[in-house]
Amino acid sequence: MPASRRLTRITIVEDHTLFAEALDVALTLQGYDVHRPAPSEHARPSHERLLAEILRSRPRILLLDLHLGHGLHGVPLIRPCSEAGVAVVVVTGSLNPGGWGECLLHGALTVLPKSTPLNSILATIRRIREGRTVLPREERARLVDEFRTQQQQQAESRARLASLTAREREILAQMMEGRQVRQIAQDFVVSEATVRTQVKSILAKLGVSSQLAAVGMALRTRTPDADTHYSREG
Repeated sequence: MPASRRLTRITIVEDHTLFAEALDVALTLQGYDVHRPAPSEHARPSHERLLAEILRSRPRILLLDLHLGHGLHGVPLIRPCSEAGVAVVVVTGSLNPGGWGECLLHGALTVLPKSTPLNSILATIRRIREGRTVLPREERARLVDEFRTQQQQQAESRARLASLTAREREILAQMMEGRQVRQIAQDFVVSEATVRTQVKSILAKLGVSSQLAAVGMALRTRTPDADTHYSREG
């Protein structure tokens, strides 16, 4: 076993126990010094506590999931870990290229989907240990551009939604719950023609051609993919 492996500590931050255990076993068998932060039984989980635990373990490499449970997200951990000299590899179930770009913008060396074969994950770790590139510059730039494009689209959608009147927002909220024009008219005690007119106004202001598209825009903006829009940096 190369001595460099025994001296390489890898910290795994992953809320899916089976996946984390599989990584732990595979890396340990390869001779790496593996650490997994233990959840506190007393303290409320927070990004600050988790970051302190990661840095306390002094890893050379951090394998980081994005959705960590308890309302925690991996993105805020990337930059401080990277600035502390930790090589951050995001391993995520998300296939959103914009979300990957956000991680890279914050300092992750690369992003791997959880479907990546174990041998490929091990190869990535080996390349990092050897000081080699793990993500081509062109691919990094493409993913970061994708993130910035999605941010711009989100900003435009938020501006369009903000242009709706209070009543139009109420009607859109009803549409998001799957209610039909007749039901909305009954709820607001107005005619169906009035509701249809307001729906047309909503579609025009949002720049979409269907109620389904309007609902989709509202859902994406109200509850954006955390992988893509956690950061508000450009």
